[in-house]
Amino acid sequence: MNLLENKITDKTFIEKIIPQKKPFVMVDKLLFFSEEKVISGLTISEDNLFTKDGIFMAPGLIEHMAQTVALHTGYNYFLKNEPAPTGYIGAIKNIEINTLPQLSQELETTVTILHDIMGVTLVKIETNCEGNIIATSEMKTVLAT
Repeated sequence: MNLLENKITDKTFIEKIIPQKKPFVMVDKLLFFSEEKVISGLTISEDNLFTKDGIFMAPGLIEHMAQTVALHTGYNYFLKNEPAPTGYIGAIKNIEINTLPQLSQELETTVTILHDIMGVTLVKIETNCEGNIIATSEMKTVLAT
C-alpha cells in the first residue's frame, strides 16, 4: 500500500525527516513510499558537494543511496508522529556503478526492504537516470539505540 498520496518535492520537508543537513543532503524528492519500498529523487546540481566538472561522483551516488534508506525511515516515523532515530550504514555489498550522472540529470532510486529485524535493515537498491539503471547495491543499516 502506498501511504504517499502525492509526490513530495518540498526540500525543507525532506530535510526535516532525514538526519543529514545542508550541504550534505543527497535526496530532494520522495516519489513513493510503502512499508517495503521507497523511491527518492535527486536533481544533480552544480553546488552539490559531490559534483566535480559537471559529473556526480561515486561517493555522492553511494550517499544518495544511503539517504534514500534514511528517507524511508524518516517518513515512516513522520507518519507515526515520532522523531526518527539516527541510522548508520553497517555494510555495503555488491555495489555496481555503471555510469556517473551529469549536472542537471535526475536520479530516481528505489530501495526495497529485504529484511528488517530489531533495527537492522537489509535493502536492495537500484538507481536509475533517464530510464537507465546506473547503479545497484545492497546495504545493511542499523538504527542507533
